[in-house]
Amino acid sequence: MENKINQLFNNRGDRKLLSLYFCAGCPTLESTADVILTMQKRGIAMIEVGIPFSDPLADGPVIQSAATQALKNGMSVKLLFKQLKAIKDQVEIPLVLMGYLNPILHYGIEAFCQSCVEAGVSGMIIPDLPFDDYLNIVKPVADRYDLRVIMLITPETSEERIRFIDDHTDGFIYMVSSAAITGTQKNFDDQKQEYFRRINAMNLRNPRMIGFGISNAQTLKAAQDNAAGAIIGSKFVTLLNEANGDVDAALDQLFAALNK
Repeated sequence: MENKINQLFNNRGDRKLLSLYFCAGCPTLESTADVILTMQKRGIAMIEVGIPFSDPLADGPVIQSAATQALKNGMSVKLLFKQLKAIKDQVEIPLVLMGYLNPILHYGIEAFCQSCVEAGVSGMIIPDLPFDDYLNIVKPVADRYDLRVIMLITPETSEERIRFIDDHTDGFIYMVSSAAITGTQKNFDDQKQEYFRRINAMNLRNPRMIGFGISNAQTLKAAQDNAAGAIIGSKFVTLLNEANGDVDAALDQLFAALNK
């Protein structure tokens, strides 16, 4: 069966995709299943499930705080896989695990990939994975399990590097809107818009999703005009906390903000 990530992009037509990130184990330890199933019901195309880590370098204060709370609540990689496995048969959209290298190495690359398949996970994003280690260590194992390892590019990534990433990955490319940490922005300035146009003009093989800083109609439109869709993290994590874990209420607030 075709990997769900590839399926999503191959069958989307003109539809602009919306993917959301949340941190597993936050606001409560047992909320993972409810968050995923509610998002799916409300039309979210793909979900990034954050693996909480004590030192999340690329993340801003909102996601750092969620990770800290999740770890306090007792979330672990092992427990997350158990929770995902329990709802595997109900999940039709792609799930992508987003986590740092340390906990994955600790779990074991082979064991991690095997657990991903058993839990219905289609791919992973490992922000601090060096590209050489991806090519030589992670990719051969992930390929064997038909999992996609998604790579990030930023405005600072050279054209040569972007082409290399495009040639050696599959699924989609995560376009980070800025080289800064995650967080919301009111709009994307001319410099960012130019970056979006520059990557667009490269005619890459892989579809792209734009993330970091999307929180309103302007940033959403800019992302969706220049890629297959948008990824929202900090804004949704904030709303989920404010709604005390009521996923429907958080999504109502998010959709309202994205229409402003």
